[in-house]
Amino acid sequence: MRALVSFAYLVASVLFIYALKGLAHPRSAVRANVLGATAMAIAILATLALGIDTWSLIVAGGIVGGGVGAVLAVRIRMTAMPQMVALLNGSGGLASVLVAGAYLIGAPSGGLQTSIATSASALIGAITFWGSMVAFGKLQELLSGSPVLLPGRHALNAGLALGAVLLAVMLVRDPSEVGWYWALVLVGSALGILLTVPIGGADMPVVIALLNSYSGIAAAATGFVLQNDMLIVAGSLVGASGVILTAIMCRAMNRSLTNVMFAGVGAVPVGRGKENENDVYAGRIKATSPDEIAMVLEDARRVVFVPGYGMAVAQAQHAVKTLASLIESRGIEVEYGIHPVAGRMPGHMNVLLAEADVEYDKLKDMDEINPTFERTDVVIVIGANDVVNPLARTDPSCPIAGMPILDVDKARTVIMIKRSLSPGFAGIPNPLFAADNCLMFFADGRKAVQDIVNAVREAG
Repeated sequence: MRALVSFAYLVASVLFIYALKGLAHPRSAVRANVLGATAMAIAILATLALGIDTWSLIVAGGIVGGGVGAVLAVRIRMTAMPQMVALLNGSGGLASVLVAGAYLIGAPSGGLQTSIATSASALIGAITFWGSMVAFGKLQELLSGSPVLLPGRHALNAGLALGAVLLAVMLVRDPSEVGWYWALVLVGSALGILLTVPIGGADMPVVIALLNSYSGIAAAATGFVLQNDMLIVAGSLVGASGVILTAIMCRAMNRSLTNVMFAGVGAVPVGRGKENENDVYAGRIKATSPDEIAMVLEDARRVVFVPGYGMAVAQAQHAVKTLASLIESRGIEVEYGIHPVAGRMPGHMNVLLAEADVEYDKLKDMDEINPTFERTDVVIVIGANDVVNPLARTDPSCPIAGMPILDVDKARTVIMIKRSLSPGFAGIPNPLFAADNCLMFFADGRKAVQDIVNAVREAG
């Protein structure tokens, strides 16, 4: 039986690897999800085949967990997907803490490797859970999206990290003293909160990727606790992919991970940007209307859509697809410029546009789309702000200095669809709004795009 279970774990591991590979491309993402779900089902059934005494609890847990997952999968809105990812990351961390804790209570003398792995599960799992809960609160706007900068936070975090190391050593020396474990969980919980609250909303894509990595590392550590090869492999895959994705996100923002974790976009007084708004915008904002935009589009030969979180909030992706199809039918070339950190999680804009059946080949990443803006007639920006702010190139003292942006200001005409002139997460004004080639359309994203669709149709 053990050999059969090992073979099943091997099959599941291979399927997990193919699932991760498939998730890298929207065209294969659905199949990849099926492969991942199949791999998880194989892993669960193989584990149960080893022999379980408390079947009633296993079945009850499966029913409850499966029911909650099914309800969330059906009812969750696309705009809330980042919050959902944060909750899933946190759930993985909490599961690692509880499983390792239960094992420690039941078998406190598992050897040096087990004790070290148990300590890692407690610390990383607790950091993951509470860090994810803070991220969820910021994304759900239950907490302020601005960085919360506590005085002496670096010294406090360093003290907690040192305390965590000491507690881990005590636990390894005496695994039978369960109190050390829960004390380590408590310190890890404090670290999870304190490491996440200073991070601004603009850094959420990086935080989500990093917490995803943490959840995988915690799972792998728990796999060593349970001596379960499948859990070690799956956790390692999640941990490694999360680290790679975090590195990609940091590179897209031209910032180091330590800068994200210990500074955060917007970690300067927000008032700095507001004090300059009058100087930047005064008398130079040009409001526009759907009819005027329709006239601009009549003369266009190439149009690029740049989506931001405002598109997600307004659920405007379907209206954007309708407008794109309409102007394409008139011979206009249409593409989409995607910034890696637009939205609240990695790939957020890709997911939204894929939901609206936008062809993947038309989604261009920053490096590919930027050289084309100079020959673009019209750029329509829907709810993006910081990722198109030219201050990133021109003001070395601003919070987003050096961050690669989409060079939409180089297009012939830029149409900004926003509710107001309010700044993005970085809390600074955007001089693009007052540029000679920029027209501001103040409205809800979906209604604005739909009004443009109607105006284009009426214009013939």
